[in-house]
Amino acid sequence: MTDPIATTRQGTVRGFERRALLYFRGIPYARPPVGDLRFRAPEPPEPWEGVRDATEYGPNSLQSSIASDIPLPPQPRRPMSEDCLYLNVVTPGLSGSRPVMVWIHGGGFTTGSGADFAGRQLAERGVVVVAMNYRLGALGSLALPALADRKGRFTNFGLRDQIAALRWVHDNIASFGGDPDNVTIFGESAGGLSVGSLLGSPEAKGLFHRAIPQSGAGHQARPADEALSASEQFCELLGVRPDDPAALRAASPEAILEVSDAMEVSAGPAPMRARKPPAMAHTPVIDGQCLLALPIEGLRRGHGSAVPVMAGWTADEWSLFEPMWENGPPSADELQSHFDEFGPPRPMHRAYLDARAARGDSTAPGDVWSAALADWMFRVPADRLLEANATAGRPTYGYVFTWESPVEGLGACHSLDVLFVTGTYTLAPDFAGSGPAADALARTMMDAWVAFATTGDPSTPSLHWPRFETDTRPIMVLGEQCYPTTNYREAERRAWDGVIP
Repeated sequence: MTDPIATTRQGTVRGFERRALLYFRGIPYARPPVGDLRFRAPEPPEPWEGVRDATEYGPNSLQSSIASDIPLPPQPRRPMSEDCLYLNVVTPGLSGSRPVMVWIHGGGFTTGSGADFAGRQLAERGVVVVAMNYRLGALGSLALPALADRKGRFTNFGLRDQIAALRWVHDNIASFGGDPDNVTIFGESAGGLSVGSLLGSPEAKGLFHRAIPQSGAGHQARPADEALSASEQFCELLGVRPDDPAALRAASPEAILEVSDAMEVSAGPAPMRARKPPAMAHTPVIDGQCLLALPIEGLRRGHGSAVPVMAGWTADEWSLFEPMWENGPPSADELQSHFDEFGPPRPMHRAYLDARAARGDSTAPGDVWSAALADWMFRVPADRLLEANATAGRPTYGYVFTWESPVEGLGACHSLDVLFVTGTYTLAPDFAGSGPAADALARTMMDAWVAFATTGDPSTPSLHWPRFETDTRPIMVLGEQCYPTTNYREAERRAWDGVIP
């Protein structure tokens, strides 16, 4: 068996074949962002002579190792390095012109790796799958004017890494059997937020043609002044001046990682701090170049990409984070005050209690507050994104993932959907569940994701998926049964009018 060989603009790479698919790993899409290139926008990779081995993953981005009690599929420990800007390709063949699906990993912009994404079962359905690393933590998001390059770029290094990877896909994917004019970006959690940011970014315009943000949309980006203040605090903790780029570039990776992690625990607006759920200190920055406005506003104003969108959330997003509440669930009185933190007294509290009681859902304060935080962080931003894209007349599709984990109390929690989109639920049956219904759901979701990447419509021969419209808001329920519904939990959605733009 001859190893597959592909030619990129920088040089030739050798991959390997397994189960009728071709794999290429650890391909550089930018120069290593080290030394003088730390805290710089990515630069094109340098060419090489001969044939480069592309059978091993590149190093993970510098990050902490976070322990979890959730029985997720085990991931091997991989080396970490600032030299991390590599991507991986899985393809059915080097000839032809197939749809391309580019995965952007999640992890709160502080953890994760493109190597953790299993693209095999999607590629078996006839698409080329690409997964990338990008800079995380402060290395990806520090925002200091003193770091500005000749083009005035001083932040969003991680987001610009993603754009550089998409530019590599545009320039090279034809050599891997992919169609550079049919590229879908998709990602979950911070990956979904990245997709939302790319939708609103003028720098990413034209580099992709469809988008699937999962449990993340277009409402997470820091204003430049807030990012500057946080970056100055980072410098203070690191022991360097914010106007001294040389000292920042000379600091040890270990020190940068330690301070970057410390910054993570102090982020988040008041309702997030109330019960100490996870907050993100390293989200993209509204810098006036890569992002001209909050991503959802950029999308509404036409700053970014006008493409078909499929967006959704899980029904119980916040259950995964409840163990991180330091003081346990709120009391009834605390629940009311937490809702009031979103603004002047309003009927939000009562809307949730009444709607949940009418459905027979729990009205315990902790359950109500968990549902509200899930809506605030995930569900309502996704709805706003669907509304904006549909209002502009573009093909738009929504979903809610309702399959419940067998782990008591988790329900349809954050990240569970990824195991079904990739078909890897079988590797974590204690977390994801198993059986014929799970098998059917995974097939349905993988077929729909590939259909959307192929045509811009997730409908398949076995499932008609209605387009999202702003009057009845039809979305697809993905669970033990898959079916369309309209005006999903409408009372709770309306409670956020005037709170979430």
